[in-house]
Amino acid sequence: RKYINPADNTAPDPLKPEDVRPLVIRVVVAIAAVGVILLAMAGFNALTIANVISLITLIAIGLPIWYFVLMIRSKKVTKTERSRVIAYIPLFLAAMIFWAIEEQGSVVLALFAAQQTKLDFGFFKILPGNFQTLNPLFILLYGPLFAWLWMKLGKRQPTSPKKFYLGLIFAGASYLWMVIPVILFGSSAKVSPLWLVMSWAIVEIGEMLISPVGLSVTTKLAPKAYSSQMMSMWFLADASAQAVNAQIVRFYTPNHEVAYFAIVGLVSVGFAVVLAFFTPRIEKLMQGVN
Repeated sequence: RKYINPADNTAPDPLKPEDVRPLVIRVVVAIAAVGVILLAMAGFNALTIANVISLITLIAIGLPIWYFVLMIRSKKVTKTERSRVIAYIPLFLAAMIFWAIEEQGSVVLALFAAQQTKLDFGFFKILPGNFQTLNPLFILLYGPLFAWLWMKLGKRQPTSPKKFYLGLIFAGASYLWMVIPVILFGSSAKVSPLWLVMSWAIVEIGEMLISPVGLSVTTKLAPKAYSSQMMSMWFLADASAQAVNAQIVRFYTPNHEVAYFAIVGLVSVGFAVVLAFFTPRIEKLMQGVN
């Protein structure tokens, strides 16, 4: 009450009493639809883990698409706000690709750590799970450096779209890096843990360029009537990335490691190049938001 502006505690587009009933109906219909689909799957003996995961994948990818269409077509959204939502779409896709790679640290790289990494050094042993501390460790190390860098650059720092495509390049590079030990030593040999340490060190530079920047730009590009929902869209980017991971991670096998790391890495770098090409147009659509 002492420091927060009272206006900031007021919803910009509050739910009106007459809107409650239609909202409840939509939620119930959506839940019922999922229930009917699951019952139908059970009736056709198709209620398996793989099919349920595929259903979740469709929902996680379809939901942000539906919400983007909803915001763009909404009468509550002004012309300037609509332009900013459109500008946010490529950033959303970039975030999806980044999180798809970053979150595989707890899946693909965890398997690599357990199966193909030298963990026993006589008196000193590393547990595969210890590598999961590298993500927060590098965030703690990089955080002050990037905060200093952006303060130092001030208005000369890259715009948000530029930070996004640079982040994607680092994310892709972290996977292209993992191609090297597999080519040099094969998929059956155990390699130095420093290969994984370096991979995390690279991808976390990408996280510094995308994660905090994404939170900031999401709030700035959000339409007034959809400010809270727009923040949900940012987290849906991670959810959609996990949905994609659930499908592509099945292709990760010892015989296909080089192709897996190379293709995923090149997709990230390739999208970064496309994003860089369209960055001037995206910046124009952002209508003054940097």
